[in-house]
Amino acid sequence: MLYQRSLTIETRLQTVLQLIETGAYSTPELAELVGVSIPTISRDVMALRERGHAIRAQRIGMAWHYVLPNPATNQNQRRGERAGRKAR
Repeated sequence: MLYQRSLTIETRLQTVLQLIETGAYSTPELAELVGVSIPTISRDVMALRERGHAIRAQRIGMAWHYVLPNPATNQNQRRGERAGRKAR
């Protein structure tokens, strides 16, 4: 039972990440597409950020949407963070 819950959460996180990678979605849009509540999407985005994904909120029109910079930017940002930690 516990394994199934973990698998469900992991699958949902991957789905949310794929949606953000393919387009700019707001929290309510992601919640509707994934079939979960708005607070759950907020927690999922926070978990993905903690895993190192550079998910940002960007105002598009009248609403805020989650976006990801291009992958090269994410890699360079992570390298810079690691270098900063080593220098300390």
